Amino acid sequence: MRARGELRIYLGAAPGVGKTYAMLGEAARRVERGTDVVVGWVEAHGRRRTADAVGGLEVVPPRRLACRDGEFTELDVDAVLARRPAVVVVDELAHANAPGSRNRERWQDVEELLAAGIDVLTTVNVHDLESLNDVVEKITGVRQRETVPDEVVRGAEQVELVDITPEALRRRMAHGNIYPAHKIDAALGDYFRLGNLIALRELALLWVAEKVDTALRCYRSEHKIADTWEARERVVVAVTGGPESQTVLRRAARIKARLGAADLLAVHVLRGDGLAGTSPTVLGALRRLAEDVGASFHTVVGDHVPAALLDFARGVNATQLVLGTSRRPRLARMFDEGVGSRVVQASGSIDVHLVSHGEAGRGLRLHGVSGALPAPRRLLGWVLAVLAPALAVPGVLDRDLVTPSTQIVGFFLATVIVAIVGGLGPALLAAIGSGLTWHVFFTQPYYSLIVYSVGDVITIVALVAAAVLVALVVHRAARRAEEAARARTEAALLASFARTVLTRTDPLPGLLDRLREAFGLTSAALLERADGGWRAAASAGPDVCVRPADADSDVEIDDGVHLAVRGPTLPAHDRRVLEAVAGQALLALRQQRMTAAAAEAQRRAESTELRTALLSAVGHDLRTPLTSIKAATGSLRDAALRLSAQDREELLATVEESADRLRALVDNLLDSSRLAAGVVKPLLRPVGCDEIVARALSSVDGSCDATVDVDERLPQAVADPGLAERVVANVVDNALRHAAGAPVAIRASTHAGRVELRVVDHGPGLPKGTVETVFTPFHRFDDRHSSTGVGLGLSVAKGFTEAMGGTITAEDTPGGGLTIAISLPAAAPAAIGVGT
Repeated sequence: MRARGELRIYLGAAPGVGKTYAMLGEAARRVERGTDVVVGWVEAHGRRRTADAVGGLEVVPPRRLACRDGEFTELDVDAVLARRPAVVVVDELAHANAPGSRNRERWQDVEELLAAGIDVLTTVNVHDLESLNDVVEKITGVRQRETVPDEVVRGAEQVELVDITPEALRRRMAHGNIYPAHKIDAALGDYFRLGNLIALRELALLWVAEKVDTALRCYRSEHKIADTWEARERVVVAVTGGPESQTVLRRAARIKARLGAADLLAVHVLRGDGLAGTSPTVLGALRRLAEDVGASFHTVVGDHVPAALLDFARGVNATQLVLGTSRRPRLARMFDEGVGSRVVQASGSIDVHLVSHGEAGRGLRLHGVSGALPAPRRLLGWVLAVLAPALAVPGVLDRDLVTPSTQIVGFFLATVIVAIVGGLGPALLAAIGSGLTWHVFFTQPYYSLIVYSVGDVITIVALVAAAVLVALVVHRAARRAEEAARARTEAALLASFARTVLTRTDPLPGLLDRLREAFGLTSAALLERADGGWRAAASAGPDVCVRPADADSDVEIDDGVHLAVRGPTLPAHDRRVLEAVAGQALLALRQQRMTAAAAEAQRRAESTELRTALLSAVGHDLRTPLTSIKAATGSLRDAALRLSAQDREELLATVEESADRLRALVDNLLDSSRLAAGVVKPLLRPVGCDEIVARALSSVDGSCDATVDVDERLPQAVADPGLAERVVANVVDNALRHAAGAPVAIRASTHAGRVELRVVDHGPGLPKGTVETVFTPFHRFDDRHSSTGVGLGLSVAKGFTEAMGGTITAEDTPGGGLTIAISLPAAAPAAIGVGT
């Protein structure tokens, strides 16, 4: 039995990029090298070059399945397993098999073939990936029903991207190399729009880049490689919030620009010293500057700044680290070499750039304490405590020069100094040592530890008491300084979180992501009780909690609202920050819902404003036909006028024409009002496109000048016949009036489960950049036709189309003119001919 077979996937951004052709080319090359290759399933879709490529390969006959809807052909897994080739070609990995097949999904068929030791070549579009399905739907408006789990594609030994520019793909489509001619217009105007293809291509490129990056991380982890690999340049710049930060950030941006395709990350370390004392205003300015120069802004917490910077840099696989030279003067750097020097010493393979600036050496930065007292200070205290008895040397040499009272004052002073520097332990040692030294060398009998005088005992006790009292004061001050430093850090963090809530339109995801980043959490979720269970109102990170009981840390914000996080156990002081952030998350959730309510109120206000504008805009357009009607009827009733039969016929025709114009105008006004009020309730049923177009043209003046190309065999559309007729009539009428005598064509096609009607005119078109405003109510591009309407025709058409679940778009006609595309859902085959 062979080991598990290898899976090679050809990934494309959209249909037609050449995945199947590239896959068949690889199969042909392997055949030439002597490999046993068969074709298990390939769908040519009527493409001649694809069919020719299959012709030179051995094909395993597909399995035929009879269903009530007809006969289907699927991959015959049993036949392939019986044939046992070295490599099998299986197109369309995300395909759902017909009922009665061996497996429900084709990727499950492929898994069987791989388990049998057969290598598989297959194809996938980016919209087939389960994790991107909703993203693609938002971009294209089309939801893919056939998908493949991401882990199947990620588990492939090879994923090859088959890429083509969107412009070239649209040209390939226009030339008929992808879809039949009757589907081309609909495809170009819908799924294959230029913007859609650009977005899909970016998704495909990013997905492949992420897979490559994941593969690199796995390789480094498996081989225990800790050094930075410069596969991709990433520049990390440390900003302190000091006056030099903008200079350092701009210099890092220039370094990134010279590197070309590199990432730039700005990081700010929060701790209880100068780095933590930066005001929110300064940090906000740095954040905005980082966005302007193309950098992402990050905040991390660390007591040891060099270690925090290097941990972050190694975590993102940075190749270069940029930071400013120290602002501390040279004398201060003699005792503490500074952050820059320690980073350089521990950076390893990361290149470190120390940027000089005008603030270097100008300010002394005083360090706070990370504990009660820092270790170097305590060590110095112990050294001084040991050296304190040395004060006795001058007195021992000449007792007449140094009296005992003078010596005891010196010992008191030394004890106080030791207590201030080293704290309680060194102070007690200094006090006891000084007291015993004073007693041995300066009280009689000399050189004896026996105490004969109560005063000597009192002196020693006073020394110890002074040491304890001063040390307690020093320790209390150190603790207060530590608490103040931590409070500054917490305030800076909370200010960062609050800024996220206040400055973003959708703040919850960003707030949770910053919380996760700041405390090194795995995931964070805002859970809300709903329908007897829990649902995530927002979340960040993988492995999100689905209920509060699953969390490592859980904060109850309100009745039925919890903040649940996974990750390391948080200490008490970090728990306080977590509780504060939980309150901000609740405020953000309420703000989000208030924003939605405000949007609804705004919609209603715009509806009221629309009615007001409507009344002010129709004055002239109502008056003109009314004036014509009054003048004509007045002439007809005037007995003094001798009118011929022809004159009377012309006046009656004027009355009828003006009345028709009034009716059309009032219809549009009423329709616009109904749309604004949201009371349009379409009665949807299957209806033929030819029927819609015929009825619409019968109500449009000059419709004989329009050419119609609607195939009766097209699927029926799901629409309200009356509304659909009004939509097409308004669009055709608009095209005839603005085409200036140029041809107007009405075409129909089907694509991706939708039926599309396209009204194409070759008139003067619209001014550049104004296509998107063509559906705006009361909007006109000139006054040549001001007597024929108030600019509501296309607006009403858009409202009716969207009410029926369709879309209507406008685009420039190649060569000049305007094309309006009306897209409606296609009726299912079983629903055709069934009314409601």
